Amino acid sequence: MNYEERDTYGIYKDNSHKGPGPSIMGADTLVGNDVYNHKDEALGEIKEIMLDMSSGKVDYAVLSFGGFLGMGEKLFAVPWSALTLDTKNKRFLLSIEKENLKKAPGFDKDNWPDMANSDWAKGIHTYYSTKP
Repeated sequence: MNYEERDTYGIYKDNSHKGPGPSIMGADTLVGNDVYNHKDEALGEIKEIMLDMSSGKVDYAVLSFGGFLGMGEKLFAVPWSALTLDTKNKRFLLSIEKENLKKAPGFDKDNWPDMANSDWAKGIHTYYSTKP
């Protein structure tokens, strides 16, 4: 499901003005969006968007990968800067090979990492070649 289909408030209804759209978007409409890589392979979907409460900026998107009907899925905190919005296909792009995502540092829904820990953040940003 994409952000236009999840738009219960009509945020994206009128694209002729400079209001909400690909530059400013509702976080709730982004949760559930698909994520693909540059080979057009499905990598999963965004399950949550994590905000840094001291800066007000988006730090991570939590991506689910694998599993079936929520069982056995692995979660990944992907730095927001590693994602690109593909407005044509209404999804996100992540420049990573599917096999490399399988090896990425991840977690399950019952064991979330301390995302405020600077050592943890440094490791995540190093893995995705982004800057904290």
